[in-house]
Amino acid sequence: MEVYLTFDDGPVPSITPFVLDELKKRGMLATFFMVGDNIQKYPDLARRVIEEGHQIGNHTYNHLNGAKADHNRYIGNLEKCQQTIKNILGLDTHLFRPPYGRLKTSQTKVISKDFKIIMWDVLSGDFVNGISPSQCLQKTIKYTQNGSIILFHDQQKTEAIIKETLPQYLDYLKKNNLQTALL
Repeated sequence: MEVYLTFDDGPVPSITPFVLDELKKRGMLATFFMVGDNIQKYPDLARRVIEEGHQIGNHTYNHLNGAKADHNRYIGNLEKCQQTIKNILGLDTHLFRPPYGRLKTSQTKVISKDFKIIMWDVLSGDFVNGISPSQCLQKTIKYTQNGSIILFHDQQKTEAIIKETLPQYLDYLKKNNLQTALL
């Protein structure tokens, strides 16, 4: 049995190293959907993700909401992220996750020609104002099943929740013989 751990919005120095360390302790892998601007700001941290065997996906350059963005601006922003990933990390990822899970039909048609669009079925809620770490953990555990794509965020806003929730969640996966796999 396996699940797909994913992290959005990084890399961010205050939390991504913690996430990587926790995954490494347990021999687990994840897919990191990175924002191009963060790759540009923290190239060594983005490289560390790759060096530790994890997968990278495109999450636009500036975390744009596809439902609110002009078509050409959105596609250009995705392409700018793709070029940043190629220039800095030497990769040509085929994975894309739209920020907020929002895309227009016209964007989907263009993007799906070159990318596999990855959504999720378990949203941890780590970004929700007022959620406690225990609520986040219980919610995530409740909906995790074989084949789930689980979404956490490695961003400053989620740091306090992730530092308390992620280790317990990863231990839950181990205890229940759920392996992590790459997309």
